[in-house]
Amino acid sequence: QVQLVESGGGLVQAGGSLRLSCAVSGRTARSYAMGWFRQAPGKEREFVAAISWTGASTDYADSVKGRFTFSRANDRNTVYLVMNSLKPEDTAVYYCAADLTHLGPLYFPDEYDYWGQGTQVTVSS
Repeated sequence: QVQLVESGGGLVQAGGSLRLSCAVSGRTARSYAMGWFRQAPGKEREFVAAISWTGASTDYADSVKGRFTFSRANDRNTVYLVMNSLKPEDTAVYYCAADLTHLGPLYFPDEYDYWGQGTQVTVSS
């Protein structure tokens, strides 16, 4: 059984930074394409960032491009999302996701097999 556990969310002022982590257990992270999604109250879950299983390819939503960085440490079975220059509109629950069968990057929730429980990010103005 594969499990994903996010951490690192919290409350930050606009312009601040946070680093989210997602620890993968049950299988080594190097076998996964990974993604980050977010969901704000009353809105659908939206794509934030994706990384290929090797880490060689990453892609980002236009709304976070240049501010967020997605990386992976396969030796620690962990992926990270560094979020800089945070804005109030970044407020949401952030979820990491994993896919076992594709190289990635992947952009749609239906493409992922496993999900974490989510971590709240709140950006105050």
